[in-house]
Amino acid sequence: MMASRRNVPEHRDPGLQPERTSLAWGRTTLAMVVAAAIFLRWMPHHGLFTGVLIALTLLAALVINGTQRVRYHRAVHGIANETIHADVVAVLFTSLSVVVLGALGIYTVVFLPVPG
Repeated sequence: MMASRRNVPEHRDPGLQPERTSLAWGRTTLAMVVAAAIFLRWMPHHGLFTGVLIALTLLAALVINGTQRVRYHRAVHGIANETIHADVVAVLFTSLSVVVLGALGIYTVVFLPVPG
């Protein structure tokens, strides 16, 4: 039995921007999960502080993935009504997350002792 598509918004061009943007956000989420896996490999060398990096990275990935449906629906309705706007908050959140995680990663490598 096929699932109901009543709640899925539609627009006239199925290859238009919302689908490509949704795929890009999915790749961003995947990149965050890969970064968390890389931080996991640091744990034997830099201690439990890397758990903070892992948790923050996975939290950012979860937020990005969890808000994707809202962004997609907003984009489809924006196209249908010809009033689409950029999602500045999502881009700023992602940018800030990357900067903070990068700074914490540099801190971890430079300042936390490596057991010898």
